Amino acid sequence: MSRGIRNHNPGNIRHRDKWQGLRERQTDEDFCQFIAPEWGIRAMLKILRTYERKYSDNTIRQMIARWAPPNENDTEGYITYVCGKVGVSSSAVIDVDNLATMRKLVKAIIQMENGQQPYSDDMITRAFDLL
Repeated sequence: MSRGIRNHNPGNIRHRDKWQGLRERQTDEDFCQFIAPEWGIRAMLKILRTYERKYSDNTIRQMIARWAPPNENDTEGYITYVCGKVGVSSSAVIDVDNLATMRKLVKAIIQMENGQQPYSDDMITRAFDLL
């Protein structure tokens, strides 16, 4: 099982913000640990919305370049993979308030971050409802 799945943090979000749903005791020095996957997925959704609202990053290219910068990732490969899974070009504007679109985007990121995507659509919808 990957670290992100074990930590209920499928986006591999690093410690910085005090997220809702964090485990009281954090034993991973680098990455947040949540009490349930819905809370980790919710944090992913919040971050992606922040990219759009604070930085005007509203395309997959812009979002993934910020999420998975080239100093740590094959950003171009990541963008290509996510675009294929979401079914849009890298320059298509993403509606961060659209559940169906965000479900596809989050599932693609989870797959890239963990090598698997074990979460149901219902679980991702529950995370979206926590926003």
